[in-house]
Amino acid sequence: MSNVGVVGVQWGDEGKGKIIDILSNFADVVVRFQGGANAGHTIVAGGEKVILHLIPSGILHEGKYCIVGNGVVLDPEVFEKEVRELKALGYIKDDKTLMVSGLAHLIMPYHKKLDMLKESRGKKKIGTTGRGIGPAYEDKVSRMGIRVIDLLDKKVFSEKVKQNLENKNFIIKRYYKDEGFRPRDVIKSYDNYRKLLRKYTTDTVHFLHKSIDEGKTILFEGAQGTYLDIDHGTYPYVTSSNTVSGNISAGAGVPPTSIGYILGICKAYTTRVGEGPFPTELLGKEGDKIRKIGAEYGATTGRPRRCGWFDAVIVKRAIKLNGIKGLCIMKLDVLDSFETIKICVGYRIGKRLHTEPPMSVGDYYKCEPVYEEMDGWKASIKDSKKYEELPLNAKKYLKRLEELLGVVIDIISMGPERESTIILKNPFTKS
Repeated sequence: MSNVGVVGVQWGDEGKGKIIDILSNFADVVVRFQGGANAGHTIVAGGEKVILHLIPSGILHEGKYCIVGNGVVLDPEVFEKEVRELKALGYIKDDKTLMVSGLAHLIMPYHKKLDMLKESRGKKKIGTTGRGIGPAYEDKVSRMGIRVIDLLDKKVFSEKVKQNLENKNFIIKRYYKDEGFRPRDVIKSYDNYRKLLRKYTTDTVHFLHKSIDEGKTILFEGAQGTYLDIDHGTYPYVTSSNTVSGNISAGAGVPPTSIGYILGICKAYTTRVGEGPFPTELLGKEGDKIRKIGAEYGATTGRPRRCGWFDAVIVKRAIKLNGIKGLCIMKLDVLDSFETIKICVGYRIGKRLHTEPPMSVGDYYKCEPVYEEMDGWKASIKDSKKYEELPLNAKKYLKRLEELLGVVIDIISMGPERESTIILKNPFTKS
């Protein structure tokens, strides 16, 4: 059995949480390798909805080792809340099964404040969640970051907070004309987090390599989606980390050769939260209908998601970028009541037809989608348990996606429940 990476191939919110939850049955270890509490994975287990922002979705399965990798920026407040809630629900029975990399960087109060100030007072809005993700990654790159391992040493932590606040308070007070932070207040507010994280912090790289040597199966869990990647997304309307599969190695601390299969997750249509270009966005009744049926509201912010038809142009590029071997199509049932369904197969910019995404965000805004139109199936598929039970036109739609994208569909999802899933090929068992 090979180790599997799961990544989103659109603008995030594709439904990765549900699939990771299902695949966790076949994994020994589940690893989150990037992002922060700006991501939200919603899982429905036993009729109960669980929303996770930091802890891997595999935590809902007893006996699985779950790791928050070094590539994550960890908000200890969110982490503490998730641990408390999961324990109350009976999901964390053994603290040893949950691990946090000591090399992961911490979200600090000044990161959140700077995030909000920049977004609210800047001329160009990005549409951030205000969770401090960008400023934390900025500090990481500029070598000002505070890591989990630093927090565990009170002297080191105190020195770094004091040093950083000389810079942060200057910006907050002088540039933004807002109230700064007192170092002693920040230092004291993290005392309880130190006690909590001391219990879970470990050398996760060593643990993962030991697991690989022992032949254990590992599931790598991505957050957000390919087009929010800092390098390959619709920059600058992106997140602050690399969301593509290439970052699994750096964000978890494993060699690329240890990842045998990349599964791409995408909806049967397209959604986006926040600002930025969206060529297939539907601004009228059809977009509202998709949003209403699909309950398209952000798991982290509650913001209504922008909705549109399936964009084969961006998904095909994402398949190449990530080395995707199989796709999972989510929320196919949302399209049940549509007379006709459209697939974007190209963009027209002026008189020219493009079959690849533009590099310039300005050109993205000029894109006019070129659509193929297919007949809908006008029937409920929610209770379908086998591929053969799907309506003919639903199967035609899926087949056309495979033809356009050049990759097979491994899994079809028709709702949030674990049972509303057709697995054609399990990426762990290859059958």
